[in-house]
Amino acid sequence: MLMNTHEARLKALRDRLTVQDLDGFVVPICDEHMSEYVGAYAQRLKWLTGFAGSAGSAVVLRDCAAMFVDGRYTLQVRDQVDARFYAFEQVPQASPAAWLATHAPDGARIGYDAWLHTRAWAEATARALAASGGTLVAVDANPVDAIWADQPAPSAAPAVPHAIEHAGLDHHTKLAAVTRWLAQQDSDAVVIAALDSVAWLFNLRGSDVACTPVALAYALVHADGTADLFIAPEKVTPDLVAHLGAGVRLAPRDGFVAALHALADKRVAVDPERSVAAIFQALDAAGATILPLTDPVILPKAVKNPVEIAGHRAAQARDGAAVARFLHWLEQAGPQGTQTELSASDRLEGERRATNALIDLSFDTISGAGPNGAIVHYKADETTNRAIAANSVYLVDSGGQYRDGTTDITRTVWIGPDAPPAEVRDRFTRVLKGHIALARAVFPAGTVGAQLDVLARQFLWAAGCDYAHGTGHGVGSFLSVHEGPQRIAKAQGGQAGTAQALLAGMIVSNEPGYYRAGAYGIRIENLVLVEPRAIDGAEGEYLGFATLTHVPIDRRLIDPALLDAGERAWLDAYHADVRAILMPLLGGDDRAWLEAATAPL
Repeated sequence: MLMNTHEARLKALRDRLTVQDLDGFVVPICDEHMSEYVGAYAQRLKWLTGFAGSAGSAVVLRDCAAMFVDGRYTLQVRDQVDARFYAFEQVPQASPAAWLATHAPDGARIGYDAWLHTRAWAEATARALAASGGTLVAVDANPVDAIWADQPAPSAAPAVPHAIEHAGLDHHTKLAAVTRWLAQQDSDAVVIAALDSVAWLFNLRGSDVACTPVALAYALVHADGTADLFIAPEKVTPDLVAHLGAGVRLAPRDGFVAALHALADKRVAVDPERSVAAIFQALDAAGATILPLTDPVILPKAVKNPVEIAGHRAAQARDGAAVARFLHWLEQAGPQGTQTELSASDRLEGERRATNALIDLSFDTISGAGPNGAIVHYKADETTNRAIAANSVYLVDSGGQYRDGTTDITRTVWIGPDAPPAEVRDRFTRVLKGHIALARAVFPAGTVGAQLDVLARQFLWAAGCDYAHGTGHGVGSFLSVHEGPQRIAKAQGGQAGTAQALLAGMIVSNEPGYYRAGAYGIRIENLVLVEPRAIDGAEGEYLGFATLTHVPIDRRLIDPALLDAGERAWLDAYHADVRAILMPLLGGDDRAWLEAATAPL
């Protein structure tokens, strides 16, 4: 039957665990492709607990349960999940494995869905349980699915070709590169399980995951240059068949496991970070030799080709004009007290849709008024929707999916008419100084994101402040708004990407922030392109960042006394670029507003 409350759903899950002879079960936010954002059918954690973030997990035992989230969600999880039924734990300081080791009863049988976890996770959790005589059990049927009566079916939307005018390289060229890689690795085949890798490799896109234009599919690429694409038949159109050509065999998505079993005695490359444990288990059962290697698509996808870079610039300009029109409107409407977080995000989406080029948002807009802006990954709904008040801070983090690029921008603005408080201006200016320091960075080839992260935090640290999220993430080309392997963040807890060298052609975000719980949040985010830097007399290759996002930064929130001459010059030059890029795309009063908003400091 349909469960109407999260308390009832938790009880139903525990009843189901009894039926399946389990003492506990782990529920992650994940799908069979290790995706960050998942289709509605895979939103098991949200259905069970109410938590709507994009990263987290729950562990449910017979008599207790816990939620695990990172620093982005410490406030959100407490707002959305009932503390009577779940303890709250923060990663990486805590983990489901460590929690189970101390909370699971002796000899416990803890279930997990091998299609929703990596092999490394399963092995580490099994070791932790073994210390108390417990066992980790791969279930044949997910118990959450068994009680979720109205669980949506996976999307049946068609997969569509991604035009060469946007991709820059045809998929035959990309497949040939993977084939050469297979020869170098002495491998017979490689599993491509990540949805954005499949989309990029075959130049196809879809609408199976909200805000991410991918199609549910797996692929096997073979050493002879052929490939198998496993995708539901109802998603295959004549256009897709013609696009893929004779070298790509099509098979139903549910035939993927049988194809893995057919790889007996083959040497098969599989990415341990991007492939679920069930894939490894199927290959082990077949007797294949598994080569644990990084997906060969990941790095070429991250290093954008000239066509993709040009597309990004066009998309950023188009998107920047839409955001500028929104900010002009907000400056007038905000102080009147008639707008809310939801009405503002609706207005911003409307400005993007008015371009007639928007395919989708690139993520759910974070529209945070006052204290809600301090919730890093906040999403307004009818129950939390807050009025935008005069004399307050408003934070909006948003982006669009266009066929030529993916955008992601955060602006923090002051809703007048009075002047902002000194503390707000101080914190905003420190965030801005960190943003400028990273934007101006010049660094030798081989530098990793973790080595640059301190540049963005140094001015906050000097005031005894910090923020609990990374400073930068990779961004796809009409693909995922969070794309690896590059990342700018503290090197802690084994976080993926911080050890990846930044390479020319990569796109990353530059987004330091500051958050005062219960009061306001500040974040300034632009996307930047890694590009070569010519330095006279340089001893080796050097790189820097070219800013791609062009939208005014709120001058009302800046304390000019905290900026040095170089920072002032950067900001004035940035705003001059904003004018040059956006003026041709705006008209009337919007142009006059932009002129004033980008005036020299």
